[in-house]
Parts: sequence; structure tokens; C-alpha cells
Amino acid sequence: MARDDLAQLEGKVVDSGAGGLYVVELENGVNIQTKLCGKMRRFNIRVVVGDKVTVGVSPYDPTHGLIMYRHK
Repeated sequence: MARDDLAQLEGKVVDSGAGGLYVVELENGVNIQTKLCGKMRRFNIRVVVGDKVTVGVSPYDPTHGLIMYRHK
């Protein structure tokens, strides 16, 4: 599935786990597991607990997602 097909949702990073996994609480109160998208890893964009992020969520598996953007 392409990056453009993902649903864009806003959320806040609540926890960072091992292996580059993050737990993000969405605006509707749902917690999902996410990881960084490829461009964020490539350009070494750091994400810490408390950051507001945009998450791309697949319509097929809404429990996992990709962190697409870190808001300033």
C-alpha cells in the first residue's frame, strides 16, 4: 500500500519502545503502535515522548501506523 493511501490522523507520542516502535494516542483517544516512515529515518528526524505527530493509518489494520510528520 502506498503512502498516499493511508488515512492521516493527528496524535501525541505517549511511549517509545525498543526497536523504534512508538505508542501514539490519537485525538479520539485510541492508542496505536507506530514506527517512523522511511524519510524520517533517512534524515534523522528525532521523535520524543510528548511530540505531536501526524500518523498514517492503513484502513486494513487500524492498530498500526507510520509516523509521517513531527509538528513543531
